[in-house]
Amino acid sequence: MPDLRQKLSEPGIIIIDGATGTQLQKLGLPPGMAPELWNLENPEAVKKHHQTYIDAGSDAILTNSFGGSRPRLEMEQNGHHTHKINVAAAALARQAAGDEVLVFGSVGPTGLLMEPMGELTYEKAVEYFAEQASALAEGGADCIYIETMSDLQEAKAAIAGAHQVTNLPVTVTMSFDMHGRTMMGVKPEEAVQELWAMDVLAVGVNCGRTLEENLVAVTAMRTVAPDVTLIAKPNAGLPRMEEAGEVVYDVTPEIVAEYALKFGAQHIKMFGGCCGSNPSHITATKKALKNFSPPPLETVLAQNPATNGNENSQTNRRKSRGTRRLQRSTS
Repeated sequence: MPDLRQKLSEPGIIIIDGATGTQLQKLGLPPGMAPELWNLENPEAVKKHHQTYIDAGSDAILTNSFGGSRPRLEMEQNGHHTHKINVAAAALARQAAGDEVLVFGSVGPTGLLMEPMGELTYEKAVEYFAEQASALAEGGADCIYIETMSDLQEAKAAIAGAHQVTNLPVTVTMSFDMHGRTMMGVKPEEAVQELWAMDVLAVGVNCGRTLEENLVAVTAMRTVAPDVTLIAKPNAGLPRMEEAGEVVYDVTPEIVAEYALKFGAQHIKMFGGCCGSNPSHITATKKALKNFSPPPLETVLAQNPATNGNENSQTNRRKSRGTRRLQRSTS
């Protein structure tokens, strides 16, 4: 199977796939039905979905398991199938990906509120995420890809659960969709520093509202954490409802490709699409980033706006310069 750590050490940006739910609906998934159930009920359609993104140029695909934790599946009266659904999700993606394309085991929020706002304890959350991560690893995932988190404690529980049951690399992204913060009030600067300290392979942003807001969040992360490996998987803008009831996203593949270069300038190592994106967005992004080389990191940090993060941006720039001097002296 492909090695994510090795891929990240190589030049270039790993292109991840785009939206899942809307693409499965185009293949016949009934509105309101949990996409994860199709891993058992319509596996050929799920494999076709994965193949479409591979054909579009994706270097990595996400398993159809975003809502695959036990609490989420219990909402669909399928909690007892948690293990089976997640193993199938990873196995179907693996079958489509073969030995060349990476398979990221998608892990989304439980849908429950953590204490003290809700009743979900940290320990129980770790247990739920460990169960899902174990099944995804069993099915053939190359990493555990935790995404769309709003609660920092839930994100940490997901990381801890994954580390508890597998040696696969773990990545984590949060959704900053409330004017620069997550729904639970977490800022990008706080998220990247807290999560990077938990032995993850990469941290970043996904979903959110607009491409520009996601870019601002990534820029803030890069400014306070110069040496972090970053991911960006933003929405294709905000949806609008047409008269016929169809949900439409207006951001074109060309616009996403243009923004991909801006994200690339922040030295991200993985880029894909979230809600509203489709294979055409991925193809355009792949083409735009094919021969892309970011400006020197020191230049980027000098040009990035100062943040209100926990660490002073000027201090981080000095740290980055010191790190590079040390690397040159020891090479």
